[in-house]
Amino acid sequence: MLQQYQHIQVAVDGSKEAKMAFAKAVEVAKRNNATLEIVHVIDTRAFQDISSFDSEMVEQVTKDVKGRITNYYDEAKKAGVEKVNYHIEYGSPKNILAHEFPEKHDIDLIIIGGTGLNAVERILIGSITKYVTRTADCDVLVIREPAAQDEDIHNNKNNN
Repeated sequence: MLQQYQHIQVAVDGSKEAKMAFAKAVEVAKRNNATLEIVHVIDTRAFQDISSFDSEMVEQVTKDVKGRITNYYDEAKKAGVEKVNYHIEYGSPKNILAHEFPEKHDIDLIIIGGTGLNAVERILIGSITKYVTRTADCDVLVIREPAAQDEDIHNNKNNN
């Protein structure tokens, strides 16, 4: 039996993987006539290390994020998603994306990019995607970029 999703959450952070996740979320939302919730989490822990914490810094980051996330919103509307909302959240991305936001918005599918972090960040703070897939109470769809070696093999076949 096919699963029918009603409330889909997609996490965006400006990365290539997040853009791919967003594109898939638009497809799935249209196919299911679902509400699409576009979420960006501003990790406030990043500001804790700054000795001269300035609220203007948070306001600037929020302004930049709002510009990007409204573009996603416009893109979803233009693609035909009828019910779409966007949200900017503040705090720990892991907890917000896996638990707080889905519980508050009755999310039944989370779509997330394979990784938005570089290798060093994954080692230091762990993968948000890994945490979400292991702890979320709803279905999670992870969108991955094709492996570079697969692309190399494909390109070599075409060049021979």
